[in-house]
Amino acid sequence: MDLQIALFLIQDGVVNGAIYALLGMALVLAFTVTRVVFIPQGEFVAWGALTLAALQAGKLPGTVWLLVIGGCAVMVVELWSAWRQGDWRHIPRAAGWNLLYPAVIFAVARFVDFQDFPLAVQIVFALLAVVPMGPMVWRLAFQPVAESSVLVLLIVSVAVHVAMVGLGLLFFGAEGSRTPPFSEGSFELGGIPISAQTLWVVGCSIVLIFALTVVFGRTLYGKALRATAVNRVGARLMGIPTSLAGKLSFTLCALIGAFSGILIAPITTIYYDTGFLIGLKGFVAAIIAGLASYPLAAAGAVLVGLLEAFSSFAASAYKEVIVFTLIIPVLIWRSLASRHVEEE
Repeated sequence: MDLQIALFLIQDGVVNGAIYALLGMALVLAFTVTRVVFIPQGEFVAWGALTLAALQAGKLPGTVWLLVIGGCAVMVVELWSAWRQGDWRHIPRAAGWNLLYPAVIFAVARFVDFQDFPLAVQIVFALLAVVPMGPMVWRLAFQPVAESSVLVLLIVSVAVHVAMVGLGLLFFGAEGSRTPPFSEGSFELGGIPISAQTLWVVGCSIVLIFALTVVFGRTLYGKALRATAVNRVGARLMGIPTSLAGKLSFTLCALIGAFSGILIAPITTIYYDTGFLIGLKGFVAAIIAGLASYPLAAAGAVLVGLLEAFSSFAASAYKEVIVFTLIIPVLIWRSLASRHVEEE
């Protein structure tokens, strides 16, 4: 390996690490706020990319069908809950978000040809179609068991992942899709060509990480999420509903996942199940951070990306094994260094 090859691998590792950093931060967010190891995070990566590809091809994205079905399912649950509690005040708002909004998105996707629209409009509409499914997943699968043990929540997360992979195959098919790059062209840095899409991926990841930092540090909802992450009982006593915190965290997870998929769609072909492996590498970064620290998750993601890039050069057949083996020493070290307490 010479210096030029090493620089190529570093570039590839940093690009992959930027995506893994976003997913790792989303997983840390979901776990700290809701105690859910959000395995379906990768499905939002695939759905965001496939939705954009369908819009650019002039097809009706399968996501809009999922949005309508999910909205109807959530509305049934809300009506049942209102009937049991005798409180119907929130039903009009629930109907607006779960029935009217999906119907509008479906109608726009059905009758508007997005092929002639600018890329920014296509991306925004793809996010509008995918992101609302995050809180829907929370309401249908996790909110009813939100106070259960971490093990129960993990089992539910695995079940949701399997269901979402099956739905992805049903609504998107087995064919892969790829989107055009955001910008054409490239330039050389130290003799190494760097494509414009690479800069888009790294730049957008940095901006999104900075935006999340501002949200958690400066906004009321961000502070509410931080309070819930620190002490769920204390946050509830202070009037912060944990159900709202869960809905907000899953919305952010869906946004991060879908946008990550849109960023990498011009770089690699995306299939209905591609997101699982990408999300799993983000999970490795989150494990390095102890599922607690956002900066450590970002640093761990860059480490995972670099390790993957150099492993693909030295032993491409074993690169996944090498990456996931990184979890073992981290878990051993954390097990020896942390203080053990019995769960109540």
